[in-house]
Amino acid sequence: MVIGVPKEVKDHESRVGVTPAGVKALVDAGHKVLVEHNAGHLSSFPDDEYQAVGAEIVGAASDVWRLADMVVKVKEPVEQEYFHFREGLVLFTYLHLAPLQKLTQALLDKKVTGIAYETVKDRAGTLPLLTPMSEVAGRLSVQVGAAYLEKEHGGRGVLLGGVPGVPPGNVCIIGGGIVGTNAAKMALGLGAKVTLVDLNLNRLRELDDIFNGRLYTLASNAYNVERAVCEADLVIGGVLIPGAAAPKIVTKAMVAKMKKGAVIVDVAIDQGGCIETARPTTHSDPSYEVDGVVHYCVTNMPAAVPNTSTLALTNATFPYVMKLAKFGAAAAIKADPGIAEGVNTFDGHLTYKAVADNQGREFTPIASLLTT
Repeated sequence: MVIGVPKEVKDHESRVGVTPAGVKALVDAGHKVLVEHNAGHLSSFPDDEYQAVGAEIVGAASDVWRLADMVVKVKEPVEQEYFHFREGLVLFTYLHLAPLQKLTQALLDKKVTGIAYETVKDRAGTLPLLTPMSEVAGRLSVQVGAAYLEKEHGGRGVLLGGVPGVPPGNVCIIGGGIVGTNAAKMALGLGAKVTLVDLNLNRLRELDDIFNGRLYTLASNAYNVERAVCEADLVIGGVLIPGAAAPKIVTKAMVAKMKKGAVIVDVAIDQGGCIETARPTTHSDPSYEVDGVVHYCVTNMPAAVPNTSTLALTNATFPYVMKLAKFGAAAAIKADPGIAEGVNTFDGHLTYKAVADNQGREFTPIASLLTT
């Protein structure tokens, strides 16, 4: 198989889909790998490292897309990449299609097999390709939030850890999944007072044990969320429903009651955000204010630390890349139910129900398409 690794073109996206170590394994297995010039440069993987292990460096992105049987990326294609789509192409990347009608339509029109990292499942039913970036984003959210609480970034001027004689800052985390747990680790490590809100009482019990009572846990309902948000200096949104748009847990009315200069970091913005006032931003223009509250809603937060992020991501994605390359997409999808869960578009059909429901489109199970 010919595997293409284009350079990411989303604003300030500095990760890369395959590392030199991955290229070596693919080449050793008899595959051909095309890497766009400088695709790994911002992740500290220069072209010569790829060439040394057998990759062919290609000068133009169009050639990578045109010649590859499967394109491996990090982020969803942006509009300028849609013209590269063609029938029979396999695209393996984060897609986050729920809020992206145009991208969905482009994939369907060109009959691209779109396999989304964020919906692939393992045998335990977890999301192994979403986990590493959720870990990075969760930890980064506190780092970013602490910086934006500084006065020069428009924040309240609060030091999260406080100092003797001055209380620490209050952090409210919405969601007790991978993002929320990693955010809690970082916030507690800084010495903040941390409250985590979740619907799942069993998960709250687990987190209470994990953090030995240092974390304040709160059952999620509108009353509790409003109180926690209004007391917070930093609110972190980490709610996830796989493949679907995130529910709006924090309303505009709640944001209006928050402290002036408080900060919101909505990590769920990839799926539309769980804060009603959140809208996607970029690393070039990362923040804005609503009712005096600073919002940071960058859709590719882990790109701020690309070396760590690329290594963490490819550790998880590469076994799937290898399986898709070895067997071909159709055979790998048939053989591996977890990969089948990752298929969002196939032969002009939308095959992931949560996306179909969210966009009001027709849903076709992937199993029925492979059978026919």
